[in-house]
Amino acid sequence: MIELDGAQGEGGGQILRSALTLSMITGQPFRMINIRANRPKPGLMRQHLAAVQASARISGADVSGAEAGSLALRFAPGPIRGGDYAFAIGTAGSCTLVLQTLLPALLHADGPATISISGGTHNSMAPPLHFLQRAYGRVLGEMGARIDIQLKRFGFYPAGGGEVLASIAPCAQLRPFELLERGARRHGYAESFIAGVPANVATRELAVIGSGMGWTDEQLLHRGLPGEQGPGNALLLTLDHEHVTEVFAGFGEKAVRAETVAKHVLQEARAYLASGAAVGEHLADQLMLPMALAGGGCFTTNVLSSHATTNAGVISRFLPVRFHFEHMADKIYCQLNSAHQL
Repeated sequence: MIELDGAQGEGGGQILRSALTLSMITGQPFRMINIRANRPKPGLMRQHLAAVQASARISGADVSGAEAGSLALRFAPGPIRGGDYAFAIGTAGSCTLVLQTLLPALLHADGPATISISGGTHNSMAPPLHFLQRAYGRVLGEMGARIDIQLKRFGFYPAGGGEVLASIAPCAQLRPFELLERGARRHGYAESFIAGVPANVATRELAVIGSGMGWTDEQLLHRGLPGEQGPGNALLLTLDHEHVTEVFAGFGEKAVRAETVAKHVLQEARAYLASGAAVGEHLADQLMLPMALAGGGCFTTNVLSSHATTNAGVISRFLPVRFHFEHMADKIYCQLNSAHQL
């Protein structure tokens, strides 16, 4: 039984999600205390509980402590089973975070799987669904995974109501990757998605991006959505390079100007471009687990967050790997050392 303290490192939900994924894949049970101890509302919230329940369902796990607000959990998995699954978070809790918990595990299932998840698809506390499709999904595909992720309906905070559908084929072994350079840019564009908010919100956001990136009107895309999918606004800036695709996101909020949302997205994208690193902060975090499952790999990033270093520690509790980080002039080099290298 692996013992985990959820107060370690950044003390958020990523510790739980990585533990669930790795427990299912390795068959090792775990017990966790102090779940999300460093958050304003500690314990299991709806989206974390949904991830636990979904993980238990696809692996036939024996679970205790799976209640809203619980600070402790015991999880003992069985074999991972393919099939058709549907999970409802019931709030604007993130579909993408639940999907990211299940997706690597279902690569090890006994057959193909389809998953429908309803809840939030675009909110400020999680990667938007487009990030999984374009950035995370591209790398997994190049590692040998066959996955398809579709956005059926947007779900903004606080209403939720979004729906994601994913298909995953078994993959016995992921291939290691090297992402040291992003390569030449093939395309860059910004999209402002709006539902139930004034159209000039999108116009103002895109004007800031266009000016800051030197982009033409053809690269600035106004994406109007049916009003019943709102109210909500998401601004996405996508940079498609030869070796990697990155997605930077901002979300409209009450009393926050559209220009302010856009400036934050622009700042993050320009910092990434200036660094010369292959991947940004969030993709760096999300690539660590598949890299460990592949047994090797390396990448460069412009930001190494406490989220990522905490994730590295959790992964090393389940797998015989260690992550090596080297700070360079304008970026950070991350390499995985597997058991025979330690």
